Amino acid sequence: MKRELRKVLGLALVAAVFLIGIALPACAAGPAQKNLILATTTSTQDSGLLDVLIPMFEKKTGYFVKTIAVGSGQAMAMGQKGEADVLLVHSPDAEKKFMAEGYGVNRLIVMHNDYIIIGPPADPAAIKGGSSTLEAFKKIAAAGSLFMSRGDNSGTHAKEQGIWKAAGIKPEGQKWYQQTGLGMGQTLNVAAEKKGYTLADRGTWLSLQKNLGLPILKEGDSILLNVYHVIGVNPAKWPKVNADGAKAFSDFMLSGETQGIVKTFGVEKYGGALFFPDAGKPEYE
Repeated sequence: MKRELRKVLGLALVAAVFLIGIALPACAAGPAQKNLILATTTSTQDSGLLDVLIPMFEKKTGYFVKTIAVGSGQAMAMGQKGEADVLLVHSPDAEKKFMAEGYGVNRLIVMHNDYIIIGPPADPAAIKGGSSTLEAFKKIAAAGSLFMSRGDNSGTHAKEQGIWKAAGIKPEGQKWYQQTGLGMGQTLNVAAEKKGYTLADRGTWLSLQKNLGLPILKEGDSILLNVYHVIGVNPAKWPKVNADGAKAFSDFMLSGETQGIVKTFGVEKYGGALFFPDAGKPEYE
């Protein structure tokens, strides 16, 4: 009896060891650090693109993504403090500075869309049909027409500031120039409520245009190009950064499947693509 009991126990022990041996590789296959912090622009969130892509990424990789949608400037400030693992941003000059100072690794082009100037249908500054974006900004300033700026150190805000500078105009402090301090979607809503002009990325405008009543009044200039990059935060500066997760997210954003989704996202619902895939293409700037 004792001999049979020992035999049964022995077989049970062998089975347990065998099962553990199977389970360990399975556990090792998942990410060691599952949580991933993505600091990104409000446009990728407001457009709805991340609502499609993040669940896909999580399902494929086993990571859990905490998305923090702020302006590109704020996203990079988080990266400088080691408060994010990976960035998805659209402020090229600030990104280059971020990389030059050693805060980022592997800055890779993902996609683009463009900026547009929108405003009230009455177009009090008469910018529609003008020859250039700079002319449009000059007309808005000369007419004293209300212009809503994001004023949040975002990529869109940086682009807007660059256009004012190129036009030779300093709008800060002018009664007609108001800063919301808000993201793109909220700024569009404020502009619609106050019947003002603003600079917006096409993707967010397309996703919200139905309820805005603000038509496109100027588009198509090369100065209005809007390019997005993915950047990993440098683990050499912040050892606790999830570098593996950041690389996995970058790889995912550049994959053929994801780029295919980017290419068609918004076409059925809004009648046009909100973004255009750029993985593997040369830089625009």
